[in-house]
Amino acid sequence: MSGIRLTKRIIDGLEINGTDYVAWDSDLPGFGVRVRASGVKSYVVVYRAGSGRNAPKRKLTIGVVGKLTPDEARTIAKKALGQVANGCDPAATKTGERKALIVSELADLFLSEHVDAKRRPGTAKHYRDIIERIVLPEIGTAKADKVSFSDIARIHLKWKKTPYQANRILAVVASMYSFAAKRKFVAGGFNPAHGLEKYPEEGRERFLSIEELERLGAAIREAEVAGIAWEIDDSKPSSKHVPKKNRQTIIGPHAAGALRLLLFTGCRLREILHLKWEHIDFERGLLFLPESKTGKKTIVLNAPALAVLGALPRVGKFVIAGETEDKPRTDLKRPWAMVIKRAGLDGLRIHDIRHSFASFGAGGGMGLPVIGKLLGHANATTTARYAHLDADPLRRASERIGSTIAAALGDGAAQGGAKIIPFRP
Repeated sequence: MSGIRLTKRIIDGLEINGTDYVAWDSDLPGFGVRVRASGVKSYVVVYRAGSGRNAPKRKLTIGVVGKLTPDEARTIAKKALGQVANGCDPAATKTGERKALIVSELADLFLSEHVDAKRRPGTAKHYRDIIERIVLPEIGTAKADKVSFSDIARIHLKWKKTPYQANRILAVVASMYSFAAKRKFVAGGFNPAHGLEKYPEEGRERFLSIEELERLGAAIREAEVAGIAWEIDDSKPSSKHVPKKNRQTIIGPHAAGALRLLLFTGCRLREILHLKWEHIDFERGLLFLPESKTGKKTIVLNAPALAVLGALPRVGKFVIAGETEDKPRTDLKRPWAMVIKRAGLDGLRIHDIRHSFASFGAGGGMGLPVIGKLLGHANATTTARYAHLDADPLRRASERIGSTIAAALGDGAAQGGAKIIPFRP
């Protein structure tokens, strides 16, 4: 795209079409705006490092649109092109400078240019928390290319009492250095987090039994209709002003509906809390989620889930009404805490509902591929955690082997009639 002077209005109007492209400025040859498929826009300048048509082309990124105005970026581009005319190579100079980045500078680039631009908000928040709270206080002022394996091992060791967190630190640091290598901030292949053995993580799956589900359902009904009594900490001074009667809390139809939908669909919490009425196809019994942890996905609704949705009062555009009509509910912490306490299921996590949904499918012999599709797993290995619950394939295999052996023995069980043959010593 070329032939137009780049102004703020023109740049703001550049479309995101699913591919990377550059819109070139008509006034300054070599100056343009690169539009990424992700939507990130950056000012760039392209030139030849040397004389003649055979000289290699260089592309220098000037800055992100929004942090620089078009005129500011054009001035920087003119300066860079002036350096080229005097025999310099601004891109090579910039690369050399970036190789000397300290970790905090690398982290800023990693978060702004990679994580915020390419990761979901929840994931980006998780990365930022680990980097700012844990990594930077330890090695933030060190040269990025001088951080050693032992530096990362020391941080990892500090968090050994929380293996899951310790291993997430390794993953984030490894990702940051992979980004650094691709951008030539560090030498290719340099990654101080690679090769460091992770701590074993205990499986955190919790599967509800039928009896536990019955207790949970009864607690939800009680909380929705009559309310659940709550206790006061009499040791606190403010407790004396709390009424001694009518300490019943009702969670309301939307909170109760959210809990039931989590049980009936196996969806993730945010998928239910951010669900809009426009995403539901009642006629076909489907949820069309525009985004989830694994991207767009379709959820098949069963009859109980459709009944819950049909009974919910419509308040605004979100199925689970928030404090205002245009914002979703943020969490279910308080109603969930009340319900599981009443049901005698202390320690049960909301995400365990999703595991239980999968466990009933696996135990019913529905097959892991089907369960993976119902849950929206992008990778079959994610569903494989439920393989030990899928007894049906083992049962079929055992029956086939037993029938073959019985037939060879001439036993009647091969024809379907179970028969016990006494053992004779």
